[in-house]
Amino acid sequence: MPAYEYRNAFTPKVRKCTFCQPRISAGELPGCVQACPMEVMTFGPREELLSDARAKLAAHPERYVQHIYGENEVGGTSWLYLSSIPFEQIGLPKLGYHPTPGYTEPIQHAIFKYFLPPLGLYSLLGGIMWFFNKRQKKTETPDFRGLHTS
Repeated sequence: MPAYEYRNAFTPKVRKCTFCQPRISAGELPGCVQACPMEVMTFGPREELLSDARAKLAAHPERYVQHIYGENEVGGTSWLYLSSIPFEQIGLPKLGYHPTPGYTEPIQHAIFKYFLPPLGLYSLLGGIMWFFNKRQKKTETPDFRGLHTS
């Protein structure tokens, strides 16, 4: 959720939620949880929130879609949702259960195994420098043939 900062009228900033880190460090609730008029937002340790959500789903199965959105999506998110409407209908994307970094990690490990790509890049750059230095020396070397000194 974007947060708008208007401390300086000439350079307003839009930032993502930081979970109100200064407030939490001071022992307070995040601003959105404290200001929620319907008290539908809660804040706390993930395991407590999951047990509360499971209790709500068990106590009122007719009221909620029987799924905690964010529990397993992309490996588990920092935000958890319960809804009476299917999550796709309220605009939440259908996400897989595999953590997103898990897609790129094998590629990175394969590329940088044994430090070969950086070594290859440095070798290529060194070869290019050697070629151009050699070429430049040829053009700068004066031709002394035919010059005689007495």
